[in-house]
Amino acid sequence: MTTTQATPAPAQPGSPAEPTMEVINVSRWYGNVVAVNDISFALGPGITGLLGPNGAGKSTLLHLLSGFLAPSNGRVEMFGETVWRNPELYRRFGLVPEREAVYPFLTGYEFVLLSARLHGVADPKAAATRAIHEVDLEDAQHRAAGGYSKGMKQRLKVAAAIVHDPPVLLLDEPFNGADPRQRLHLMGMLRRMSAEGRTILFSSHILEEVERLAENVLVIVSGRLAASGDFHEIRKLMIDRPHTFRLRSSDNRRLAAALIAEESVFGVELEGERLSIQTADFGKFALAAPRVAKNAGVTLLEFVPTDESLESVFSYLVGR
Repeated sequence: MTTTQATPAPAQPGSPAEPTMEVINVSRWYGNVVAVNDISFALGPGITGLLGPNGAGKSTLLHLLSGFLAPSNGRVEMFGETVWRNPELYRRFGLVPEREAVYPFLTGYEFVLLSARLHGVADPKAAATRAIHEVDLEDAQHRAAGGYSKGMKQRLKVAAAIVHDPPVLLLDEPFNGADPRQRLHLMGMLRRMSAEGRTILFSSHILEEVERLAENVLVIVSGRLAASGDFHEIRKLMIDRPHTFRLRSSDNRRLAAALIAEESVFGVELEGERLSIQTADFGKFALAAPRVAKNAGVTLLEFVPTDESLESVFSYLVGR
């Protein structure tokens, strides 16, 4: 399967009534290399995950949104204003770049304090203290940042990005190097900020992180927007790929015999104490299975779609 086949009909979420960010027919090229190719979407408050293979254009897109790059074509807007060369707008969002952006000779506290002062925060010392507390770096705040681990540096960059309490966060691989406890802490912080009405866009190469945290996803493949919206809904729209369900019942053999006669079913396999069912129509089979079981005098004990993870969606879209 090729990438072209994998992206015939990307799902489109309902555009926010008053979007925080808009990308309108945006392209960015470097000579003959096209990094972002005619992408359009709108984002409002909430958490959106940005997915794509290496070189897909994720970082370029985040740089366009943060004003580091000018679009070669199209428009990038935040709060209805053009982002490129708009310094006043930069105070309204926080950016966590993927590359290391920590001065090694400054302590963690000094680094965050510097960010607060650059953003013109009224009480920079209090703001720096709050931001460091948010990312759980208080124990290390007076140590030189050059001695921090990778995960600590990532949290320090997050603290510097939130110190001025921005309504928008743009985060490029924010969980890199963080241990499981730190990941959970940062995820909890981002969920709380989202609940307060902030717009958060983050990229990650760890699919489980996006699945656990994001309400919506943007999938970038070869510089194009392959899909956007709720990843479960995107998966259900892929009618040209079979869906697999795992079933367990009071009589698996009787249920298998009954299900094989269903028009939406094209594969039935008995796997130990469970049935594996393949169907080309997710919705039709989900409605038919309970009816078939009841008519056969069988009790359904387990009914689970097995390929509804974000990994399944992503692998399909990038043609793996």
